[in-house]
Amino acid sequence: MAQANNNSQLALALGRFADPTADPVRLFAGLVAAVRPRRADDADEARGRFHLLLATLEAEPNTRRQVRAHFTALLASRRLTSFFADSGILPGTGFFTELWRLISKRVLPELPDEQEFGDAMRQIFHRPRDWEWLDALDRAELLRFWRCIAPGDGIGEAERRQLVDDLLDAALLLAYRIGGLGIERELAPLAPEFRDFAARFLAVARETQRFADGFRAHLDDPAAPVEDERQLVVIIDQCREVLKRAHRVARTVGTSTHLTHLMIRAGQSLDRLDAVVNLLGARFRPDSREAAITGWAAIAHDTIQAENRRDSVRAHVAGGLGLLALRVTDNAAQTGEHYIAATRDEYWGMWRSAAGAGLIIAGMALLKVFMGKVDASLAGRALMYSLDYGIGFVVIYLLHLTVATKQPAMTAQTLVSQLGEVRRGRLARLDAVADLVAGVVRTQLAAILGNVTVALPTAMLLSWGLGLALGHPPIDAGKAAHLLEDLDPLGLALPHAAIAGVFLFFSGVLSGYFDNKARIERFGARVARIGWLRALLGEGRAARFGGYLEARLGGIMGNLLFGFMLGSTGTVGAILGWPLDIRHIAFASANLGFALVAFDFALPWQTVATAAAGVLLIGAVNLTVSFSLALWMALRARQVSIDGRQLRALAGALWRRWRAAPLRFFGAPPRTAGGE
Repeated sequence: MAQANNNSQLALALGRFADPTADPVRLFAGLVAAVRPRRADDADEARGRFHLLLATLEAEPNTRRQVRAHFTALLASRRLTSFFADSGILPGTGFFTELWRLISKRVLPELPDEQEFGDAMRQIFHRPRDWEWLDALDRAELLRFWRCIAPGDGIGEAERRQLVDDLLDAALLLAYRIGGLGIERELAPLAPEFRDFAARFLAVARETQRFADGFRAHLDDPAAPVEDERQLVVIIDQCREVLKRAHRVARTVGTSTHLTHLMIRAGQSLDRLDAVVNLLGARFRPDSREAAITGWAAIAHDTIQAENRRDSVRAHVAGGLGLLALRVTDNAAQTGEHYIAATRDEYWGMWRSAAGAGLIIAGMALLKVFMGKVDASLAGRALMYSLDYGIGFVVIYLLHLTVATKQPAMTAQTLVSQLGEVRRGRLARLDAVADLVAGVVRTQLAAILGNVTVALPTAMLLSWGLGLALGHPPIDAGKAAHLLEDLDPLGLALPHAAIAGVFLFFSGVLSGYFDNKARIERFGARVARIGWLRALLGEGRAARFGGYLEARLGGIMGNLLFGFMLGSTGTVGAILGWPLDIRHIAFASANLGFALVAFDFALPWQTVATAAAGVLLIGAVNLTVSFSLALWMALRARQVSIDGRQLRALAGALWRRWRAAPLRFFGAPPRTAGGE
């Protein structure tokens, strides 16, 4: 029944093409409606409907001629320059400017430009998610479709010339955009070797102008020599290589969001220029029609989808997040390698590092309890708590100690870099990924246990010692009961732990942001030039101090701002009237120690067991939320997607590792042949 309905809908849509006076946009919008699946993500239905359309066009010459005539009319009546030069390429405007434009369009829609081909495509593919099923169509069948409707002898010479002129104008627009990169000062700091990069990008503009002039001269006078596009393609490839080198250098010296945007846009423009000049060059090849159709199909597939997503706020925000992710995740991936214990020395080193942090965390937790007794305003209390957390975390960082739940934001990036190899078909790397996962798990457990097993007894010793010194417990029974209530897994402890997990993720992002900022802006060298600092320390010490700050700015700012996020959450909740707060496993274990001493260990075992379970679950939520968000961001940044087959293969590799050596997921790695 559904198949018959599809057939009749398609036949009706194709029948309307018999009217030579009909509006081509309306006709093709109706044809797309007949092919469009009921659900945008139903790839099988989309392919089935499109296959039916293709079979009809190939089997019915008269219908094919009618559709081709209307497509020719559509091409002849619309400008294509912007469609080729802008569709699918990052806008030149900033993120927030473009976001405001998109939101404004939702409130007050723009009028479509009846002269632009891109606007016609947006009217034809008017559903917001049309790009999904378009992307699922078979490329070979799409090429056959374009063969069916590509303009032939029916297009007039004037219309053909206008089409070529639009393509040449698009090529020039792209080339001058690329040439503008040659005078971008922000590229210069990447490395001294890029001092001569301007000539290559400017050469693209000059060569494209020469190609366009020669092309037009040949059209005006067929006796004029034909300008070959091969020299231009060579220069385009050279510029691509420059951009690749710039990306590699940027991973070392850092990059700004603007520079990342600039390089991606330049790469997209180079790819599009390459496609456009190849499409133009097809005119002079022996198989000119087939070459032109193939070139058109390659461009149209991406540009039509891009036009469909052009006004999507969601796609724009996702793209902006992708740029931000790309900027910060490379540094995090390098840092993440230090948080994965591959040897026994590294494993026990993580234990010692986490244990040292546990000592400081117990003191921070006690200080926060005392701060709660101070009669202060909401803002004053938030500032006190924030400084307690922030300064404490910075001290932990500068002493090279480890807070367990800050690891996932870093290790996720390293894991994704390995998953990317699997995604590219290198399934042989699954064993390496499985080993990496085992390393992440055992290192996380070592860090958690190091924090908890030291923070808990240290908190008890501090509370007991202060009780002896003061003559009374530093924490009364009422406060201790409140601390135990905060650990109840059936209360708000786990949602509050999730909030802390989000902040842990943000702290990793902020660390990457400030690391990149310090490198690209040469923070250390600029600090070393501060006059009073040079007078105080001398030039040599000022330079070393600047280098020290540059190397650690990301960690300092990430930890400090993480502390301010934790310290101000409760105050924000009080202002809004919402039950907002945070729970962190290390502080939760310290609070359990304070409560046990306050009650002189005279608590029912059920209460202690519930609180202990709460501590463990708080840690699990901290880790799960922060790791999931970091993994999502890393996948987006590296454009890695893992399908079901690869997930099953990875699960199988992990299961084999588990059966062969389950202790590798929990204990120290085995000794190597060298005895390490």
